[in-house]
Amino acid sequence: MQGPWHLYLMAGLYILAGIMHFIRPGIYLRIMPRYLPYHRALVLWSGVAEVILGLALCVPLLMNWAIYGIIAMLIIFLLVHFYMLSSEKAAAGIPRWVLLLRIPVQFGLMYWAHCYL
Repeated sequence: MQGPWHLYLMAGLYILAGIMHFIRPGIYLRIMPRYLPYHRALVLWSGVAEVILGLALCVPLLMNWAIYGIIAMLIIFLLVHFYMLSSEKAAAGIPRWVLLLRIPVQFGLMYWAHCYL
């Protein structure tokens, strides 16, 4: 393994986030937009994607693909963030200011990934 520590921090965060999809799927099921089908499958597959992309960040040969995958995944996850702003029920009890803050954080995460290209 070679690379800056913050690359491995990012990898660890995605791996941990992905594992949480399996440990606590109910959290993610509560925030799934109603217009998407197969909620449980989407939660589990998004967890798989996060773990694989996080691991791929640690493999120099796969790192660029992982970065593009992470950016694409974060763009797709914006659907959930905007959905949660659509109503109190969709917000799942999370304060509106936190939901609003998550959107620029999402773009910050995309920028962080992009910095390694």
